[in-house]
Amino acid sequence: MRSSARFIIIIFILVVLIFAYRKYRSRPAPANSASESQSRIGPPDIYPDAQRTPGFANPDITQENLQDTLCNPHWSTKSIRPPERYTEELKVKQIREYEYADAKLRDYEEDHLIPLEVGGNPTDPRNLWPEPYETSIPDGGARFKDKVENYLHEQVCAGNIPLAEAQREIATDWYRVYVTSVKR
Repeated sequence: MRSSARFIIIIFILVVLIFAYRKYRSRPAPANSASESQSRIGPPDIYPDAQRTPGFANPDITQENLQDTLCNPHWSTKSIRPPERYTEELKVKQIREYEYADAKLRDYEEDHLIPLEVGGNPTDPRNLWPEPYETSIPDGGARFKDKVENYLHEQVCAGNIPLAEAQREIATDWYRVYVTSVKR
């Protein structure tokens, strides 16, 4: 009787561990760990604070439904884009939190680190940040990151890169993608 009770307890513990492991694996990993941010090729001012804005994917967009969402010519990011009122309020709050010396709203785009075009979460503050238009390098601002967003969207829809890889690349070091694949 004792050995069967032990067996049941061991089975129960294994089941709990398996479920806990699966739940852990299904969580979106932070896009920018300390080691990843140290390996970035651009200057720090072109990236968001990795703790505040690690990047966060939209759970409704998956590799399996790309043809119905991101890659469908009838689908638009307008269908999931948050209202400007939301992003403006968040921009004000985040500029304060980031303690930017320049607090002029017009100098920033409230940007999705993982863009909507590549399956980024539309409203989660962990995926939004006040991205400056002007940075310490001429091609480091918001307008240049937009080129990377378009490039990765094209690559995902052409089947050249998996969605998760595109999300990881842009969140980890969008400027590396710009220099190695877009700027040429």
